Amino acid sequence: MEIKKYGAIDIGSNAIRLLIANVIVKEGREPQFKKSSLVRVPIRLGADSFVKGIITEENIKRMLDAMEAFKLLMRVHNVERYKACATSAMREAKNGVEVVDKIFEETGVKIDIIGGKEEAAIISSTDLSELISGDNSYLYVDVGGGSTEFTIFSGGKITISKSFKMGTVRLLNNKKAVNKEIFANVEKWIKKNTKDLKNLSLIGSGGNINKLFKMSGRTEGKPISYIYLNAQYLFLKQMSYQERISELSLNPDRADVIIPAAKIYLSAMKWSGARKIYVPKIGLSDGIIKSLFYNKL
Repeated sequence: MEIKKYGAIDIGSNAIRLLIANVIVKEGREPQFKKSSLVRVPIRLGADSFVKGIITEENIKRMLDAMEAFKLLMRVHNVERYKACATSAMREAKNGVEVVDKIFEETGVKIDIIGGKEEAAIISSTDLSELISGDNSYLYVDVGGGSTEFTIFSGGKITISKSFKMGTVRLLNNKKAVNKEIFANVEKWIKKNTKDLKNLSLIGSGGNINKLFKMSGRTEGKPISYIYLNAQYLFLKQMSYQERISELSLNPDRADVIIPAAKIYLSAMKWSGARKIYVPKIGLSDGIIKSLFYNKL
């Protein structure tokens, strides 16, 4: 038996995460991927990038501290390989490349700024085989702070994938008219690409749907219904931001974005005709670990 350790750094628009995972390799068996440590820091880069167009000096400093800390944690865990990926906030910041260069220069941590399609490809490389096997169709929805990736699986294969600038942090900072236009474009795309698919279900990923699933008390592997998710959305919406933190123990950087996130998932269910959503707890960092193991990155 062999145990390998990999690290994945996901630099998102709402938070930055470090996932350290053990990959257990045993002859004659499929490799097992086990999460060893997950650290999440609430550096909301999207509030900079989508409003000011740049990453501010304050957040550059916080990123430098986070990368230095992550580097030390990976060293303590004896991580043999890692990959750091930045998504839409860094992609759209005018000084994104400059920030990446500065971080590499000062910490030695190399960051790749990836596009929406590459992000969707890495996420969908995670183990969805149990869910997508058979004749059923699925709309995979990964909601981030700056963008949402939509992937359609039919007959166990990807048929089409698209990234939209429809993230939770972006929706909070946009004007209503802009958000209305974005939702209209996504509605058109979903309806066009799911109209001929029967028995379609959603697969949801991202920190917000994971939290909503945890709050539901459902058993792992069981889906959430549209009716439940809608009721939960209305319940959260009628609470104040402060009440969501004090009464539901939500993190301050989760208590606001959970509302637009729930709206995106509900809208995708409504437009595709899906009545249930599966939440397999996967994301970009999981995809990075798998891609590192299989030498795809």
